[in-house]
Amino acid sequence: MARRDPEIRIGGDVQGQLVVGDSNHVISGTDDTGPARPGPGGRTYPGPSVHNTIICVDVAKFSDPHRTVPHQVAVREGLYRALNTAFSRCGVDWADCYREDRGDGVLILVPSDIPKALLSAGLPPALAAALDEHNQVHTEESRIRLRLAFHAGEVRHDAHGATSAALNHAFRLLEAPALKEALDASTGVLAVIASDWFFEEAIQHDPASGPGLYRRAEITVKETEAFAWIRPPSLYLTRPTRPY
Repeated sequence: MARRDPEIRIGGDVQGQLVVGDSNHVISGTDDTGPARPGPGGRTYPGPSVHNTIICVDVAKFSDPHRTVPHQVAVREGLYRALNTAFSRCGVDWADCYREDRGDGVLILVPSDIPKALLSAGLPPALAAALDEHNQVHTEESRIRLRLAFHAGEVRHDAHGATSAALNHAFRLLEAPALKEALDASTGVLAVIASDWFFEEAIQHDPASGPGLYRRAEITVKETEAFAWIRPPSLYLTRPTRPY
């Protein structure tokens, strides 16, 4: 009787590893067989999950009917310019960060070797100032008011982008009604929300990040129910901006 080669499959006692046949013999460290993915700054993103600081931003009312396509283009150009400027001002190289465009927003993954305090303390005021600079020289339809979410966690890259439970959580925070209401109730340009983990591990231990300026909120978005921390937009306002 001819010998049958063992079947290679994903599963077994070790999650995410390759196993052979019924013996669950591990033959590879991970189940990632795809090519490494190059990213900004020449970095290579392999298959296994890596820890990142997660930053998501979303433009408020981007698809408002008063915004024409040229207005939307001006908003997107202004958003990327403001982000680049803000990261530079708080001492983080924009080119070192992984980025995914989301149409009316951006996903930004910051390498784990960059201190989170640089971001929690420096990014919100620097970004608010950069947005204000944009808004001063643009008409109402091309002005930007922004929501930003801070989180951190393991992220996995593949040939198509990035995915993880931590990313899902960050985007849920960005869509939190309490965050949208905070921005709508203010004439400020930036509303910030931090995950409970990010606040407890980074913000509350750094006086420069202004932990006393955040208020705790209960967030319910789709399947996500969690606590988070919101910093009122008015604390970043440099001059009155008519809410769009």
